[in-house]
Amino acid sequence: MRKTLFLALTLAAPAVNAADIDNLGALNQREFRHFSEDLGAALSYKALAPAEPLGVTGFDIGVEVTSTRLGHSDLFERVSDEDLDSVVIPKVYAHKGLPFGIDVGLMYATVPDSNVDLVGAELRYALVEGGVAMPAVAVRGTWSRMDGVDQLDLETRGLELTVSKGFAMLTPYAGVGQVWVDSDPNVTLLNDESFTLSKYYAGANLALGLLSIGLEAEQMGDARSLGGKFALRW
Repeated sequence: MRKTLFLALTLAAPAVNAADIDNLGALNQREFRHFSEDLGAALSYKALAPAEPLGVTGFDIGVEVTSTRLGHSDLFERVSDEDLDSVVIPKVYAHKGLPFGIDVGLMYATVPDSNVDLVGAELRYALVEGGVAMPAVAVRGTWSRMDGVDQLDLETRGLELTVSKGFAMLTPYAGVGQVWVDSDPNVTLLNDESFTLSKYYAGANLALGLLSIGLEAEQMGDARSLGGKFALRW
């Protein structure tokens, strides 16, 4: 199963710019905070989805790729011995609609040529399900955790508000949120960092029958992310 997921992710992003995180001791505490802010922005959960609920029989299953341009790329070079301007993360995900306007989602990523694995989940509730004249409004809770890096444990939790309105096949959306990041180094001389980052994002989903194509731009702290997805959505 792991090999199948790795193949799907590699096909989704054949040219991933990545490296092992294995030299945290090269940073001082202030630099570790900046590094954690960028990494938290890159690894936080990104739904790439509008606010409308999927409904009881609805599914959204596909692959996505997010690229986060780092606000402190020089720190990543010192930690990984690679010249990185961006962190590119290919993922597989599944969203499922439940009764009462509730959706749930799961995500998994393993970054080729890196020791970074990532898991995540979301719970979304449609405050307003939307209609012909009414936009949809949803609140989303998110969680993500990085695995595979011996020197660092990193976990994020988020709360977002998303608004979207469909126009024929196109559904643009936008949202705001807060992300809580816990970054715990497993090296001497560095202390844990826990902080909150604000996020702002906008995107659109295009429905072509069962095929859904999505694009999203996000700003979180000093880091900017772009994401795209191909999915089966019904």
